[in-house]
Amino acid sequence: MGERAVGKVAIVVGAGQTKGETVGNGRATALLLAREGARVVVADRDLESAEETVSQIKAEGGEGVAVRVDVTVEDDIEAMVALCLAQWGRIDILHNNVGVSVLGGDAPVTEIDAEAFTRIMEINLRGMVLACKHVIPVMRKQESGVITNISSNAVLIDYPYITYKTSKAGVVALTENVAITNAKYGIRANVILPGLMNTPMAVERHVGEGGVSREQVVAQRDARTPLRGHGGDAWDVAHASLFLASDEAGFITGTSLVVDGGQSLAAG
Repeated sequence: MGERAVGKVAIVVGAGQTKGETVGNGRATALLLAREGARVVVADRDLESAEETVSQIKAEGGEGVAVRVDVTVEDDIEAMVALCLAQWGRIDILHNNVGVSVLGGDAPVTEIDAEAFTRIMEINLRGMVLACKHVIPVMRKQESGVITNISSNAVLIDYPYITYKTSKAGVVALTENVAITNAKYGIRANVILPGLMNTPMAVERHVGEGGVSREQVVAQRDARTPLRGHGGDAWDVAHASLFLASDEAGFITGTSLVVDGGQSLAAG
């Protein structure tokens, strides 16, 4: 157990995960924050998966509580905040990790279905706006707090699907807005732009397509990452999140941290 988040209370939205052989970004972040001493509200649309994350936290001696949250439902977000306050009386860290692309019906701009566009924007961007809306008043009263939003390096590269790229660019703008409008309250806000991560959500849906094995999917993704010739994993995102939430990053706000092994540089 570390000490970089001792005494902190964190909400990690999207801290369950789809099933797969590896760990997802949200779960890894929740686990790492707990290992470093934080008490963690584990929020996810899939309550069973959230409870699995909490079980792992408790098995390592940490503190956590699970809550079902659909980020498109504002009442769910309000209930999540109320639960955290009832449980631990404060909110020091808000980590927003929810996002969807092709599985939500994303497509190139000439092929996008209007309803799919609206739905993905609600999940990827509107959900983060609402989480910030309800957590920031708590942090203002405390005169402290850290918000970390997960975007994507899809913002920087030639990414083909219109809604994901647009929504993730919106997450960057949201974060910058939150940072500058809340700096006077001692609140920091930053955004992480992950690249090709070996997570269940990113990898498992491709396994079996055209007879492709999991190993082949991972190898294809690895080949697109310059640094050491292999992609990252959820722990790379989690460690970046821990740093941004820690006192070591106490003078960092409004920044975009790219965690992609150089992929966006190679892509131009």
